[in-house]
Amino acid sequence: MTTTLRPRASLIAALIAAAVLLSACASKGPTSANYDFGPLPPPTQTVGANSIGAIIVADATGPASLDSERMQYRLLYADARQSRPYAYNQWTSTPLQLVTQRMKARIAQAGVKVLSTTDSAASVNLLRLEVDDFAQNFESATQSSGNISLRASVFRSHRLVDQKTFSRSAPAPSADAAGGARALADAADALAADVLVWLAALPPQGQ
Repeated sequence: MTTTLRPRASLIAALIAAAVLLSACASKGPTSANYDFGPLPPPTQTVGANSIGAIIVADATGPASLDSERMQYRLLYADARQSRPYAYNQWTSTPLQLVTQRMKARIAQAGVKVLSTTDSAASVNLLRLEVDDFAQNFESATQSSGNISLRASVFRSHRLVDQKTFSRSAPAPSADAAGGARALADAADALAADVLVWLAALPPQGQ
């Protein structure tokens, strides 16, 4: 009698083990991740840092939706007017902070002295950034791009020197949050390069 029950007991034990394993796998769910723009890539161009001089880069401003760590995307092929958040992924800081930090780092990398608002004179150039768009846009279910648009204004002695709008788009290497983070970082680097060229072409101080 004992011999007859052993196979049944072994089968029950195996079924219980399988159920526990399946339950553990189901409880894990998708893996969450936090993203930023990553390390600075090597400089790709040389600008006249001496013609720019020292500059203050104010914290970027923009809509309230960009003052949050949530990662957003748009399905242009479904409803371009709706911004959707990723459920398990977010930025390490807000998009406005990411743009500010990247712009400062890129300008400094080009050899320009970046000052803070507390240790500068009124005659030093002040760069203000207003971000209008910062999004990963899906053109299809498998293809997306990172898009950033901003308005840059330079002030000197509290007077507007010049203002220009910049827009950049970069393809995402994958149709997910990781691909969007990479694309938006590339777009931010391209924007910083455009802003540097523009700054170098502005009238020097004293004119």
